[in-house]
Amino acid sequence: MNRFANLADKQPKDDMPAEPVSPAANPQIPPSRVGRKAISGYFLPELSLAMHTCARRNGLSLQDLMAEAFNDVLRKYGESPIGS
Repeated sequence: MNRFANLADKQPKDDMPAEPVSPAANPQIPPSRVGRKAISGYFLPELSLAMHTCARRNGLSLQDLMAEAFNDVLRKYGESPIGS
């Protein structure tokens, strides 16, 4: 049985808001993250070091370098690049 099968049957608790709280209303979320979603993965330490080194050598943040790489993959597979 799928471990998520019964989630649709659960009713929200009375003490929880019916709608999710807007990230903009939460002062703990930096403005640079509002409207964005994290993408993560587990890679070899060598790849992590290579990505950080490449970003630093080219004056980019790791996030900017990853966005460039993801856009290149999207182009390779015929999708439109999204941006950062």
